[in-house]
Amino acid sequence: MSGKTVATAAVIDQAGTTRARAGSHTLYILDEPTVGLHMADVEKLIHALHELVDQGHTVVVIEHNLDVWAQADWLIDLGPGGGVNGGKLVATGLPRDIAKKKTPTGRALAGFLK
Repeated sequence: MSGKTVATAAVIDQAGTTRARAGSHTLYILDEPTVGLHMADVEKLIHALHELVDQGHTVVVIEHNLDVWAQADWLIDLGPGGGVNGGKLVATGLPRDIAKKKTPTGRALAGFLK
């Protein structure tokens, strides 16, 4: 397993064993956690991320996977392109709101949510 896959598995495991204590709060930042995962494992990851949020934690995910986008509570779309053509705030909102935007992310999400 790659290091990233092991780290993603650890997040899934932690979501299943950690319960938010009164006053406890953890910020999780994941960078492309679905890379190299089987679709069934992506589904487990999404479920684990929801569990962490339900327990009172904050989860920030940098991701290109449409399944993850569609399940997000809030999206931040940076672009409009990659590299030197990106890095600007293009849109923010719920997945269904981003899907209405005339951006590459909006168009991809609109087709996915149909």
